Amino acid sequence: MRLENLPLEFQGAMPILRKLQEAGYEAYYVGGSVRDILLNKPIHDVDIATSAFPAEVKALFRKTIDVGIQHGTVMVITKEETYEVTTFRTESTYQDYRRPDHVEFVRSLKEDLKRRDFTINALAVGIDGEVIDLFDGLNDLRNKVLRAVGNPYERFHEDALRMMRALRFVSQLGFNLQRETFDAISEYHSLLAKISVERINMEFVKLLMGSFRQAGMRSFVESECYIYCPGLRAYGEGLLSFAELAGPAIPLESQAWTLLIDQIHLPEDKIRSFLKEWKCSNQVIKDVQQMVPALKYLKENEWTAWKLYQIGRELALSVDYLLYYFDQTPNLSKIRMMYQTLPIHSLKDVVIKGNDLFSLFDRPKGPWINEVLRAIEKGIVEGELKNQEKSLIQFAQKYLEEVDNGKID
Repeated sequence: MRLENLPLEFQGAMPILRKLQEAGYEAYYVGGSVRDILLNKPIHDVDIATSAFPAEVKALFRKTIDVGIQHGTVMVITKEETYEVTTFRTESTYQDYRRPDHVEFVRSLKEDLKRRDFTINALAVGIDGEVIDLFDGLNDLRNKVLRAVGNPYERFHEDALRMMRALRFVSQLGFNLQRETFDAISEYHSLLAKISVERINMEFVKLLMGSFRQAGMRSFVESECYIYCPGLRAYGEGLLSFAELAGPAIPLESQAWTLLIDQIHLPEDKIRSFLKEWKCSNQVIKDVQQMVPALKYLKENEWTAWKLYQIGRELALSVDYLLYYFDQTPNLSKIRMMYQTLPIHSLKDVVIKGNDLFSLFDRPKGPWINEVLRAIEKGIVEGELKNQEKSLIQFAQKYLEEVDNGKID
């Protein structure tokens, strides 16, 4: 098979391949970029594989960086772009189920391709557009089959993260796991305990956000990989409930976690520790802690001014979008309008400040100041108070009198 028109991304890297070939070396486009071209999907990274050893690559190009030279990778810098050029290699045993003990540089493309994870990722393209397919990857692409290169038990024993990559590809591409490949995942799922949570997180989030997440999540549960992922052992049924949510691909990571947590019915006071265990970013944790209760509320109720004010415009839009997955229709334009017409958008917009309250009332500094400000803030948002100094002072005075009389706790 020959690609008649190489994509612009490949054309940009062509001078590098041509220079390697003119020096007597083999050079090919390899990996995910080749797969994505054949699937008519956007290309993210262009990877180049060559028979030239790292020192030989460095000698050919004026500007290079040793980004992973111990594994054969040199970054070549051009005026327009940077490209990773990796020497053909074979790999030794994998003592930690993730990284080889050592690699050996070779001159054979076949030796390099046969160490790769799946047949659809073991394709190469030459400078002439000819697709080199040594492991029947083109046939698997046509039939939408995800198959390990060679013996799947060996591939997953070498690198246990490949099991999560397989499930992620099912979710992203809608491919079916070849039976022996699935059986190997089912047998070796416990090896995920050997892999860092950060790496599992990267694959799991992509799985959650895939266009075919239903199939990906079902395979995740049926293979029992979920048992060896942080905090999920007790939630097999909840994961399947998540899988059954109909709707488009989930756009944002925070939305994916929110839906997942909603479906496994994780208590709100456990959300932070759960996401911490998954090594999520502080921003994701902060957002999801607000979004989960908001989604629970929204499935049964309409937005109120106070609810919208509390969560903020962007998170409100993000949560409202999730109604798609519960056979409800989001109304994002309504939320934008509601938020725009709120009398204030933060405590900074209130005309009276904490120091004003302290100077107006004969009381020592204490939590009462924040309590009054919070009551004022809520009153303004709900339309019960005007954001005017005189009326707010009157409200504060009345509020404090009621506190003194025991009418407000």
